[in-house]
Amino acid sequence: MILPDQRWSVARHRWRRVDEWGFDHAWTYDHLGWRDLVDGPWFDSMTTLTAAATATSRIRLGTLVASPNFRHPAAFARQVTALDDVSGGRALVGLGAGGIGFDAAVLGGEPLTPRQRVDRFAEFTELLDAILRQDGTTWRGDWFAAVDARSNPGCVQDPRAPFVVAANGPRSMRIAARFGQGWVTTGVGGDALNDWWAGVAEVVARLDGTLAAEGRDPASLDRYLSLDSAPVFSLSSAQFFADQVERAAELGFTDVITHWPRESSWYAGDEAVLVEVATRLLPELRG
Repeated sequence: MILPDQRWSVARHRWRRVDEWGFDHAWTYDHLGWRDLVDGPWFDSMTTLTAAATATSRIRLGTLVASPNFRHPAAFARQVTALDDVSGGRALVGLGAGGIGFDAAVLGGEPLTPRQRVDRFAEFTELLDAILRQDGTTWRGDWFAAVDARSNPGCVQDPRAPFVVAANGPRSMRIAARFGQGWVTTGVGGDALNDWWAGVAEVVARLDGTLAAEGRDPASLDRYLSLDSAPVFSLSSAQFFADQVERAAELGFTDVITHWPRESSWYAGDEAVLVEVATRLLPELRG
């Protein structure tokens, strides 16, 4: 995860490095501003990812996660199609319900309840899926509408770029089971590390139950864990990172996500640890 908080003259180097190091995927936040970092530099996610596509050659690139707080499926579908084209079929589409905070308030709308956000998320995902799969979609719901929305020429990936759906609750998990090629979770909190991992295990069990109820093969859904939702930064040391990867694998996760260390505040850490993970541990983990 590379936050879009640096000018491209700095960020370009980071995207190129993760590509060269051999990571499978790289992501950025999809926000108009995020927490207290809203007062500092911040750049658009899809523009950043498109630039990253031209600076890399093999790594997959995605939003984690795209937000219905300020996006419409018809317009976002065009951006996804363009990113998949520029990247040569390397786009990943992380999708989430959209939280509270700056993104939810900056456009002047009324605050939504958790139920309303999930209702909107369900419509957002269904309509985005329809537009990306067919050229010419007319659709109307309670939150979104489209009239002959186009996606020509379509994604490079067939039938569309993969969706990685963020979900912790039962309704969002049903959305993941229906539309997702991947599922991503941040866990469900916990002030102590072991408590957080216990919460992650609970969410995994909930997902397994949802997939069974929906008749979805569990092996058909990639599972991503955002390690830095834990109370300890995953890149505190190379060994700690390796330990967290092992714990995630034991719970059935296929993929984990860490953050490029920042100088201060959120995800503060030493870039040397990332370099050690990339150059020493990553080849071992992949081997």
